[in-house]
Formats: sequence, C-alpha cells, structure tokens
Amino acid sequence: MTRAAERVVLITGCSSGIGRALAEDSLRRGFSTVATARNPASVADLAGDRLLVLPLDVTDEESIGRAVDATVDWAGSIDMLINNAGYGLVGPMAELPLEDLRRQFETNVVGAVAVIRAVVPHMAAAGGGCIVNIGSVSSLLATPFGGAYSASKAALHLLSDALRPEVAPFGIDVMVVRAGGVKTEFPNTAAKGLDRYRDPSALYHRWAGAIEDRAAMSKNLAMPAADFARRTLDAATRKNPPAMLKIGGGARIVPAMAMLPKKLLARVLGRKFGLG
Repeated sequence: MTRAAERVVLITGCSSGIGRALAEDSLRRGFSTVATARNPASVADLAGDRLLVLPLDVTDEESIGRAVDATVDWAGSIDMLINNAGYGLVGPMAELPLEDLRRQFETNVVGAVAVIRAVVPHMAAAGGGCIVNIGSVSSLLATPFGGAYSASKAALHLLSDALRPEVAPFGIDVMVVRAGGVKTEFPNTAAKGLDRYRDPSALYHRWAGAIEDRAAMSKNLAMPAADFARRTLDAATRKNPPAMLKIGGGARIVPAMAMLPKKLLARVLGRKFGLG
C-alpha cells in the first residue's frame, strides 16, 4: 500500500494522553498516520484505512526497525516523526534506584535518538521531512525529586539543537516542543513506586508526601491534550516549522524562575517542598 503523495506521520508513545491525541489530530487532518505503542491494543480502536497501529518499544532497536520498515511498506515514506514516547521518574537523587535512572535515559533520550537514526535515512532519500521531539519546560528547571526527568529532557533538547544543523542539508526540519502541564495520565504514572519512600527506613521518608506532590505537579495549569496536539501539528506542518514551540501550563512561569540565582532558587524550591 503506497501513499507517497500524502503526508505520512509516525508517532511514538500513543497508548494514552499526548500520543493518542496527536494520532487522533493527525488522522483528523487526513494524514496517513502510524500510531505506535508498547501495547498496540491500547490504540487498536483507532486503526483504519488511514491509521496503522504498530507495536514499538523505543528501548528495543529491533522493535524500532520493524516498525519503521512496516511504516515504509504501508505508506511508502515517512514525512514526519513525532518522538513522544517517554515517562517521568520521580524521587530523591540520593535514593533513586540506578536501574530506574538508566531506564529514564534509555526511554527519554537514547530511545528518541534510536528512532531518529532509523527514520532519517528514509527522510533523506525522500528529500526532506520533519522531526518533532516532545520536550518539557522541566528541562529549564530541575526541582527537588524531579532531577532525573528534567535532566533527560534537557539532554533531548540539546541533542535536538545539535541534530538541527546536521540534518538541514537533507531538507529535514527539527522542532522541539517545550511542553508545560498537559492533562494526561502522566502524574499517575510518575507516582508509581513512590510507596517505598514511606518506609521508615528510607532516608527521605519524612518527605514522602512532598515527593508525591512533585509527581502531581504537571496537573497545575494543565491544558487539554487535544489542544496540545492541535497546536503542535499546526506548527509542525508549517512550511517553515519553528525550532521550538512553547505550550502548556507553566510554559512562562518556569523559565522566569530558572533565571533566579542558583542558591536563591535552591532556597525557594527547598521551602516549597518542605526541605528548608
């Protein structure tokens, strides 16, 4: 099945929230859409003539290769890649399990680069395309108990900056979305496993409630996922997509806080999370 004359969009992490909203909006625009997820059953209801559902685990190179090959076989090309797969790890750095930290970077950073590596040759051969990396306003400001997630998104932002001039000769654009709060299941996912900090033997058991509050922070000023998806695709489909799109709750407040002197910022955040 070849759809070379149409826009073909490959999206990772479509099981819920932003990824699913992006798939739905892409389909609404009439694009040939490939919605991927580790559990494809979660998006099976979207499948149809213009939307292909595929399994994809961004931490598995073979899974990535199969999904990219299947996309090209189905649609003939890949015009846009939206790297959305990821999750937020919450916890104090001094007690964060190292296997969790590795998984955070394998998913949010290495996984995104792995998908880019698989897609770029197809875009280059076709004479162009657009890569959209879903970043976070957290990349500008590492709060207590959110350092791992912030660091992973900061890495994704900087890698995108390096990638942009590297792929420009092939006609490929790179857009980063500096996302603020969006109404998704993200806070519930981030809260998993936090019970361990309520154990009296945990170094940070006194702050277990604050750690859980950090997991729920993205609920503040959150915008609907459908609005986020619409604005993201509006920007990505322009003739000249912006290098960065800033949308979502806290998109302006957090950058302002990040400009504070480091020690003052540490005191302000320390008080907010009961660490004063």
